[in-house]
Amino acid sequence: ASNKVLQLLFSMLDVLFVFPSNRHPRTCPASLLVKTASEYDPYKILGVSRSAMTDTRSPRQSHPDKNKDPKAEDMFIKVSKSYEILSNEERRSNFDRYGQMDENQPFGQSQHHGFRGFHNSFYFDESFFHFPRSRDFADSKYLLHHAQFNSDILPDSHKRPYLIKATSEWCFACIHIEPVWKETVQELEPLGVGIGIVDLGYERRLANQLGAHRVPSIIGLVNGRVTFFNQAVVREHLRQFIEDLLPQKLVEKITDDNYLGFLDSWHAENKPSVLLFDQVPVVPLLYKLTAFAFRDYVRFGYVDQGDTHNTRLLRQFNINTYAPTMLLFKEDTEKPVDIIQARGMKRQIMDEFVSNNKFLQVPRLVNQQLFDELCPVKQFHRRRKYCVLLITGEDQAFLPGNKAFLDFATANRKEVLRFAYVYQRQQQPLCQALLHNQAAHSPQVVILERRSQAGKALYRSVSGGWNGSEEDKYRLHEQLELLQKDPTYLSSDATLPELNNEMAPMFIIQWMNAAYDYILQIYDDLLYSNWREMMPILSLIFSALFILFGTVIIQAFSKPQKPKPKEQPQSEDDASSRASTSSRPPKKDFVEVTELTDITYTSNLVKLRPGHINVVLVLTNASKTALLRKFAKEVFSFSGTQTLHFSFLNADKHRHWMASLLRSTSDAMQSEGYSDEDEESLDYSGHVLALNGHKKYFCLFRPVFTGDDPNDSSSETSFSSDSRRKSRSRSRSIHHKLDRLGLWMERLMEGTLPRLRVPAWPFLNESTNNPSTES
Repeated sequence: ASNKVLQLLFSMLDVLFVFPSNRHPRTCPASLLVKTASEYDPYKILGVSRSAMTDTRSPRQSHPDKNKDPKAEDMFIKVSKSYEILSNEERRSNFDRYGQMDENQPFGQSQHHGFRGFHNSFYFDESFFHFPRSRDFADSKYLLHHAQFNSDILPDSHKRPYLIKATSEWCFACIHIEPVWKETVQELEPLGVGIGIVDLGYERRLANQLGAHRVPSIIGLVNGRVTFFNQAVVREHLRQFIEDLLPQKLVEKITDDNYLGFLDSWHAENKPSVLLFDQVPVVPLLYKLTAFAFRDYVRFGYVDQGDTHNTRLLRQFNINTYAPTMLLFKEDTEKPVDIIQARGMKRQIMDEFVSNNKFLQVPRLVNQQLFDELCPVKQFHRRRKYCVLLITGEDQAFLPGNKAFLDFATANRKEVLRFAYVYQRQQQPLCQALLHNQAAHSPQVVILERRSQAGKALYRSVSGGWNGSEEDKYRLHEQLELLQKDPTYLSSDATLPELNNEMAPMFIIQWMNAAYDYILQIYDDLLYSNWREMMPILSLIFSALFILFGTVIIQAFSKPQKPKPKEQPQSEDDASSRASTSSRPPKKDFVEVTELTDITYTSNLVKLRPGHINVVLVLTNASKTALLRKFAKEVFSFSGTQTLHFSFLNADKHRHWMASLLRSTSDAMQSEGYSDEDEESLDYSGHVLALNGHKKYFCLFRPVFTGDDPNDSSSETSFSSDSRRKSRSRSRSIHHKLDRLGLWMERLMEGTLPRLRVPAWPFLNESTNNPSTES
């Protein structure tokens, strides 16, 4: 787009400006100087569309020998040139993107020769105007896109580090660092460092994700973590920057004093060991990058051949001091299983050397990833893999049998067989699936073949167990021979669970590592003033400090409170008035009880939150004090439940509510003998209702009177004629009406009480609207 704008600008300058006197004056129009794209469009010349995969016109059709047209020779040249461009995928892509016709022509300048002549006639120079230079074609393979970065680069950063440059077309400073960048790329890319370029003009989303808000910026990416380069752009600094991004303990320095412990750790680490011998005192970056790529499989050590403390080590393994040497050890620490030696170690050679020896001869299954790689799921018949699994223990008594199994596996190595072992205590779910939930008192050998990713597998246990005797080896060898002849030999099937990750660090260690990385990132951002990324963190810190100091200042200037006097014994009236107050927070020896009034009725019943229940005590003015004290005592143990609310209803103020509620229930309640004539004479004081406002049901507690049978279950849910006579009698003790309320509350919490449904909650007062219809 910028080239088109410049083309239009200089077309206008052709008319407005006069050429210098030392040049031949000419006033040729810009249309003759700027050649159109259609004249050199190979698609139009060949008569094909841009989406066509093959060309429909061959140069032979325009050859002068076959075509007698006077313009046939010119047309033959154009067709040949066009066919040459479009038949080559690289040149065709260059033309589609940049309009490039000539292979040696810089991109983006194929259609502006006339413009360049006009430009040069003014003695204008690109360096004078700092016009954007065309991108080097070698950099195009490093360009990153947002989707590609998240799908490919981020996961791959856990295996190799990436060096990413953020640039743009109009970046003048990017031109100065370009030579150093190219030299660094040529040095680090063969070592295994990933290279990427982000153009801020086209990949704004990716730039925001990386935090690259200025150009030029150089970014390091390791294990998904982004780190900015903040030093002078020198090749040595960039190399050291990549080396510092790698974990610190990738390679261990090995000497005569510690090499035995390093090699013997294969049992605890469950990994082979690699030793590199070289003359340089520091670990080469190439070796560190290889160790980073294979750190989950192999342990790496480095031996400095020039160190005088390594003479015994060099002599024992007969190391040639004139070339770097790599030794790979497995279970046998006396003899390496593989060795390479070369003057110029290449990354490809080292990767192939390590990848061919990633596992021990008989590795221990410590996680699902290792199980998937050792015993892959069957895909094709020729890729069939059988896993010979030893289920054993980790005590000293099992060591001879484990050693015998290792010797058998070493002597019977085949491509279709993979030998491994598990500790029954560490992988109990897997062992129970293979042993039919029976504990193995002695080691067992199981031959299995995985059939699906969901865990389905065919297997067969080797009869007789495994103690490492010659008879056991002969029996196992015989059954492996039968298996290779007849794949149906595996007669049992099971669904294997996912393995436990025995090597996973503890949660506290994971948390400490994450906190260390986070603190280190904050330190780097503060040190190099990366304020854009630091603004959210700084805002959080200052907000916390403001709240903290604000609280301290308020407490400092507030009036000191007088000490509370010692509590005096309260009267019954004081206790009842305290219980009826809903604004006071509940205390340790206090149950908050709210009175149902016109104001609180809707919120405490009609619009009560789902799952919440309001336990309501019905009382009168005469019985208020005694019933509230007894009610608070009986429900105190249930007051800690957040879904229970406690209220009381004054029947003297709302005499019709209880009768309206009972009338609106099912026919079973109405069949108990209630009539409109005696509603006014009934005494409901001491009744307790558990009201579920959302689901519109309630549970009813009828008070217990002196002389009642405490085992009479019908007294909780029904109204008999005898109970009505007792409710009319005022001579009974009010205090004992709630004696069985605690037992009733227990049944309420268990959900075993009968529930009485209501179509709608009745009016609190006859003159008000029905609140349930309003909600």
